Amino acid sequence: MATKKKSVDARALLTGLRDVSRNLWWSWDFDAQQIFNELAPRLWETSNHNPSVLLAEISEQEILARLANIDFALRVQKVIKHFSAYMKQTQTWASAHAKLLKAPVAYFSAEFGFHESLRTYSGGLGILAGDHTKSASDLGVPFIGITLFYRQGYFEQRLGVEGWQQEEYITADTHKLPILRVTDAHGNPVTISVQIGFSIVKVAAWKLMVGRSTLYMLDTNLPQNEERFRDITAHVYGGDTTTRISQEIVLGIGGVRMLRALGISPSIFHMNEGHSAFLTIELLREQIANKVPLEKSVASVVKHCAFTTHTPVPAGHDRFNRDLFEYAFGQKVSELKMTVDELMGLGRIHPTDQNESFCMTVLALKMSRSANGVSELHGHVSREMWRPLYPKLTTEKVPIGHITNGVHMKGWSNPVTDAFWTEKIGPAWDEHFLEPAAWRKALSAQNISDEELWALRYRLRRTLVEFARRTMQKQHARYGNMTNAFENILNPDVLTIGFARRFATYKRAPLLFSHFERTLELFNDTKQPVQLIFAGKAHPRDDEGKKFIQRIIDLTKHPQLFGKVIFLENYDINVARYLVAGADVWLNNPRRPLEASGTSGQKVSIHGGLNCSIMDGWWREAYDGTNGWSIGGDEQPASEQVQDEQDSQFLYDVIKYQIIPEFYKRGANNVPAQWIKRVRRAIQTLVPQYNTHRMVSDYVKKYYV
Repeated sequence: MATKKKSVDARALLTGLRDVSRNLWWSWDFDAQQIFNELAPRLWETSNHNPSVLLAEISEQEILARLANIDFALRVQKVIKHFSAYMKQTQTWASAHAKLLKAPVAYFSAEFGFHESLRTYSGGLGILAGDHTKSASDLGVPFIGITLFYRQGYFEQRLGVEGWQQEEYITADTHKLPILRVTDAHGNPVTISVQIGFSIVKVAAWKLMVGRSTLYMLDTNLPQNEERFRDITAHVYGGDTTTRISQEIVLGIGGVRMLRALGISPSIFHMNEGHSAFLTIELLREQIANKVPLEKSVASVVKHCAFTTHTPVPAGHDRFNRDLFEYAFGQKVSELKMTVDELMGLGRIHPTDQNESFCMTVLALKMSRSANGVSELHGHVSREMWRPLYPKLTTEKVPIGHITNGVHMKGWSNPVTDAFWTEKIGPAWDEHFLEPAAWRKALSAQNISDEELWALRYRLRRTLVEFARRTMQKQHARYGNMTNAFENILNPDVLTIGFARRFATYKRAPLLFSHFERTLELFNDTKQPVQLIFAGKAHPRDDEGKKFIQRIIDLTKHPQLFGKVIFLENYDINVARYLVAGADVWLNNPRRPLEASGTSGQKVSIHGGLNCSIMDGWWREAYDGTNGWSIGGDEQPASEQVQDEQDSQFLYDVIKYQIIPEFYKRGANNVPAQWIKRVRRAIQTLVPQYNTHRMVSDYVKKYYV
């Protein structure tokens, strides 16, 4: 006799599923993702894994019918209960360690990268901000993010027949995103105003929930604004310097005013890079409007602000000349009871130097109680760079510290890795990122055998190879190419190197190919071959970066490299997720010391991948000789040409004489014992240290409280 199964309320489950879809918590919960995937697998893929699209396009009738399957309904119920418990949890890390944080942290960033379905990011700064937001949620830190709503976001990358990058901008459909217009008690949109030049610009906001964290995205695309002002929030870092200063006025000044309109009084304003530093001008204006003397007003602003710098080169910091600054701010000076030059002095190293431009980073440094770089080396580089701002101090006394970046490990894992760690550590494995001892215990040979780690690596490599084959077929189908030529590219048995990041020239994507004939030997060794997967976008105005992409595309067509070196177009979070999981070695070879931190290599460790990197950014403090490989040491020749030549030799040598032999030296059960030993060491030393749980806890303890 069949066992009677319990009944469920299908409509209540549908309501709960809609609630889950409106919160990006699902983006790091694999049970939730599997539910959405099962509802409509093809639509899940074509929508860029967007639950809002699924629930908008699948009829209620169909979903209710599917929920009549009791097994499926119980799984949906489990996800909803898990989400509800997460949102209601009160016993968090912050409840024990951040009791003094009574009001939320307001975290301002020009971009946030959460998921491939939401194009509000362009690169590493945004990904870092998104991971910061997720970890703040997991830890229970009261957190509000402020950014702009880019209705066309960052571009979709398409490669022409000759390998030249082409940009395509796609307008977001707000009805198919998990965002809500911020409204007042009567349902009317909340709007604030900012002044840009002689014009008043209206600003509304969209609300996005990221677990327990909240993000407000400011939007000027309103009918009451002139067309030119509607376009301020069209693209990430779009337009010229006039657009840039307008975006930064909306972000900084508009962000503070929106918080005030919503009745939110943050405990601290955290500026993630200098783009939002105008918020300090608005906080200053508030003080002066309350009849507080200028000196005390500045002190009050400083008391409530913190600043993180990410840029190790002077040219990378936003600067505005006097004419542009006066155009944007000339009407504000009466409110601030300052002249234009006095206001500009806040953003100058030498306040009275009429020839010095206004620098957003200088403003942020002057108006913050704390400042930090994003790795130990970057902290030193930043102190050197900004020492002129503190002429009475030695370099090491310059008040810029460091908190090394991390990544949201659960968000960068995948169902395979998640299942592996669930089995080995437990269902709450992602709650142990602040416990190094837990990872040392988990990685013992008694708990995880060499064979199990090697099986995990093989499965992830196979998944990457098949993803790359599908992607390459789609890329070339546009041009009528014979796509069956890509059915057998790459090889799951072969050592796989990944290189994926923004194609800025200092990151030197083609470095391994500096001596072409020598490099060909690596890829054509029949006994110990290598394969390399590239991905990345160049900034639309960076023609030199685009030439690097074109050069890589040319290499992929070489008869002796075809199918062994490939370039995946349209690099985004989804592509990155496959690459960081499947690559055996993550390659990073920037010109030192231009990589402030870098985080892409931190994402591979949870999957058992290994890093091979220049001793720059985070890797300089993470590498211990046993958990990956270094490309040279602290050498830094004055000449770029000498540095490139020297580093290309270092890179070739470490791949040929260390990485390749270790990968292919097999022992019992065809397992590379020394390689797996290095994998264990990498997971033990990197996972519990280079994650955003540790990073956010550092910010809380050092700067927020």
